[in-house]
Amino acid sequence: MFNKIKSIFLVFFGAALLWSCESELDLQPEDNRETAASAFEDPAAYKQFLAKLYAGFAVSGQQGPAGNPDLTGLDEGFSQYMRLYWSMQELTTDEAVIGWNNGTIKDLHSQNWTSGNEFIRTMYSRIMYQIAQSNEFLRQTTEEKFNARGVDASLKAEIATYRAEARFLRALSYWHALDLFGNPPFVTEADQPGAFLPKQTNSSDLFDYVESELLAIEGDLKAPGANAYGRADQAALWMLLSKLYLNSEKYNGTDHNAEVITYTEKVINSGFTLVDDYQKLFLADNNTNGAQNEIIFPITYDGINTQSYGGMTFIIHAAVGGDMNPDDFGINGGWAGLRTTSALVNKFLDDNDDPIEDVQDKRALFFTEGQSKEINDISRFTDGYAVAKFKNVDVNGNAGSDPTGDFPDNDFPMFRLADAYLMYAEAVVRGGGGSTSTAVSYINKIRERAYGNDSQNISAGDLDEEFIIDERARELYWEAHRRTDLIRFGKFSDGGVWPWKGGVPQGARTEAFRDLMPIPASDLGVNTNLTQNPGY
Repeated sequence: MFNKIKSIFLVFFGAALLWSCESELDLQPEDNRETAASAFEDPAAYKQFLAKLYAGFAVSGQQGPAGNPDLTGLDEGFSQYMRLYWSMQELTTDEAVIGWNNGTIKDLHSQNWTSGNEFIRTMYSRIMYQIAQSNEFLRQTTEEKFNARGVDASLKAEIATYRAEARFLRALSYWHALDLFGNPPFVTEADQPGAFLPKQTNSSDLFDYVESELLAIEGDLKAPGANAYGRADQAALWMLLSKLYLNSEKYNGTDHNAEVITYTEKVINSGFTLVDDYQKLFLADNNTNGAQNEIIFPITYDGINTQSYGGMTFIIHAAVGGDMNPDDFGINGGWAGLRTTSALVNKFLDDNDDPIEDVQDKRALFFTEGQSKEINDISRFTDGYAVAKFKNVDVNGNAGSDPTGDFPDNDFPMFRLADAYLMYAEAVVRGGGGSTSTAVSYINKIRERAYGNDSQNISAGDLDEEFIIDERARELYWEAHRRTDLIRFGKFSDGGVWPWKGGVPQGARTEAFRDLMPIPASDLGVNTNLTQNPGY
């Protein structure tokens, strides 16, 4: 079915991204490819199509782990959605560096990228591809299409929920586009496939669109916990709304902290609970070991059935090297690439010269044997502490389901309850209302899990913006939040310094325009409706 779906998208996707000249976009399905009309003669196609929308965040093509990719122009493993998004959010910050010399990958941490950066370009393309798929699903699930195909009423009712999920996934990708690029091209299901130049939206209008979409489908999604694990429900929507509102001043200059309070409270009161052990959130059985009660929206992986060289395969394998034992991580070998900087490590220390091994905070999951805390050479894996947060083993230490040790079972926790607690507390600090005492209690729940007792609980006097941004790093590092967080706090580009930022060992401030990524030069070259973001 995925191959059928891919052929349906080819014409539209080429038009939406304008990778070719207009004459080359006038494509027709090959004789052995099915059209949208024939593909949807099978009632099961609707759920299979929806599955492809979810799979687009986890895998890179039609067969996995490689071959028949969705996108060409970059190695298929590098071009996977979660791998790219994680790289944009983490490699550009104090939380991660990578030692490889693949193309312009190191420019992400140095913050000296250009509009020709292939990783930024492919992130942009991947987002647009996901949006194109969601648009096509919505085009194929209208009342007119149903009537033409003779779809019965019970299936229509089921597909109404599918449509809401597709709109949620499209809103998620448009939020990524808003947060990363600010002013991307904009296409919905109302734009019919064909050769055309997509119009460019702006940050303020795109904020309004994502907000309106989420509010419109809130009642159509299933209640929290009522949908299948890994599929969107109302709690996932409330988390995305909270993220949108929390960053609204950067998107359109408006304060929506009161709405952050409203929607994080909805999440917090919807039945999710913190798992007892922080490490369980990042293990191979995090869908069954209790962590699933904290994870609100995961990107799901399975070592046998969801294989990719991006996503969790990349995050786990690339973080293992040096003296680390791959068996401890449930894999067959490390790729010796990812580490962290001393700026993150020091957030766990009372004094920067303290040994990390003495820290009682169980979230400090670093491997230090044979590693130096400071980075003198980014290319050398032993420079910088390794991060031992994600492991392809279950709570009993057993490796994941893939007997080769290549592909992990871990689900990526895109949204989880602890983040809702932290967002609520931040919105209180920023004047959004709510209760300071409640905010403190939420923070202390997180810290009591981290320390195993209440010895490091905070009081109202400790709750300020500086504490919040550091606590978010301690709780959420390597979970693809850091770039957005630093921008919100004015610490990403010209307001923050950490090792090797700016391409120098001690770090340097960079230009403020880098809070937004550039519109790729390849798209600007063919779409005359697009204007480059300032500074590039």
